[in-house]
Amino acid sequence: MSDYVDVLITVPFPEEQLERLRQVSSRLRIMQYDVAHTDEIPPDAWRRAEVLYTAQILPTPEQAPNLRWLQFHLAAIDFALESEMLRKQDLVVTTLSGVAAPQVGEYVVMMLLGLGHGLPEIFALNAKANWPRDRWERFKPSELRGSTVGLVGYGSINREVARLLHAFGVTVLATKRDVLHPEDNNYMLNGLGDPQGDYFTRLYPYKALSSMLKVCDYVVVAVPLTSESRGLISARELKVMKSSAFLVNLGRAGVVDEQALLEALQEKRLAGAALDVFAEEPLPETSPFWRLPNAIISPHIAGISSHYMEQSTSFFIENLQRYLENTPLLNRFDPERGY
Repeated sequence: MSDYVDVLITVPFPEEQLERLRQVSSRLRIMQYDVAHTDEIPPDAWRRAEVLYTAQILPTPEQAPNLRWLQFHLAAIDFALESEMLRKQDLVVTTLSGVAAPQVGEYVVMMLLGLGHGLPEIFALNAKANWPRDRWERFKPSELRGSTVGLVGYGSINREVARLLHAFGVTVLATKRDVLHPEDNNYMLNGLGDPQGDYFTRLYPYKALSSMLKVCDYVVVAVPLTSESRGLISARELKVMKSSAFLVNLGRAGVVDEQALLEALQEKRLAGAALDVFAEEPLPETSPFWRLPNAIISPHIAGISSHYMEQSTSFFIENLQRYLENTPLLNRFDPERGY
């Protein structure tokens, strides 16, 4: 067996970050191909690769017979669940879960404050140069302080949201698949998130989701899309929410029933929503979501950061060191759970 580990990267890492990877060990032989399709990578590179770092370019098991570890450049990999590679018996698959949590956490707090303080209406008035005489009544805020925020899913993103909300004096409720184990051992930057489960007041199983939703002033949906989570927030769940409540959706399209949410917003059965993901992206110009006066639409940008490549490299370095030392990798994909 060779002492070298051939690492194939299909993501355009800047040279500065590639050099950081090379410094991990002299055993690493790094090959980078900034391409759009699998067949643009030489067959010999696929055959040699023991480690693959990729966003969406995936070989077949026959193309990459020596592949032992597949590291995605993404946190959500529902698009790849049917890939043959993910069913390869001797392959370890890991994701970037937790890497984008700092910036997504800030996005959520921004949207909670924006919704609660009426920013959609303020921006609409700005466009008309309108200074409303009834502003004292019209813009009484739904303040975060003293409110109840429900976090649907308690992974890396909502754990960081819970930490940030702690300073606002918010009561945090959360749902989690396994309520008996509130801790989290996946990747998170030092000092961020809630690894021990200290920031929520109560943890609900998903079967009790409606019980949580009915008492919330704000709801943040951040769960991966799986067969279990598809349609998790349906018309039934939306109906139990307060008419004064706001919803923020930044998980994956399909978790929230878009038509049911649209109707709830149009009929003012919900006070408002901030939406970063949609079933069809880009969101068509004809979509009625654009015309909602009580919604903030963003173009799937919650996880964007000027530090993303640097943060991704730091995570990959941590996992490379673990791989070379034959210790468990962080963020291992579980095919049974689908994330």
